[in-house]
Amino acid sequence: MKLRIYLDTSIFSAYFDDRAPDRRVQTKEFWARIAAFEASTSELTREELEKTPDAARRTKLLKLLESLTLHPVTEEMKRLTQNYVKAAVFTPAMLNDAVHVAAAVLTRQDILLSWNFKHMVNRTRRAKVNEVNISLGLPSIEIIAPPEI
Repeated sequence: MKLRIYLDTSIFSAYFDDRAPDRRVQTKEFWARIAAFEASTSELTREELEKTPDAARRTKLLKLLESLTLHPVTEEMKRLTQNYVKAAVFTPAMLNDAVHVAAAVLTRQDILLSWNFKHMVNRTRRAKVNEVNISLGLPSIEIIAPPEI
């Protein structure tokens, strides 16, 4: 059985980020193994990538979406996002991060993969997310960076 993984926008951005060569290399190494996983993301990722100012880069980023399952952002996801904000897991300024987590949880992913250490990939945030999830009868989720998978 393949692990189900949700990729947030930072995974796509890192694939072409020359400012962080180590991260870019690790992202490409992960991408070379992506067929070993059941990989997905959400329409939010597409929306965020479509805001990339450089047209050539935007085209490359959007091309990475082609091999993935793309989940719509549902009302249920929006409600879970608000639960995360009410519980102070995420601030209103971090709303998109909360949507990514809600999308991953409600589409029953095993792992949310991200390079966003400030807002998502850290032990404290993961514990708070899973505390809310458990209180609502939802599954817990691992939030990790590509080198951990």
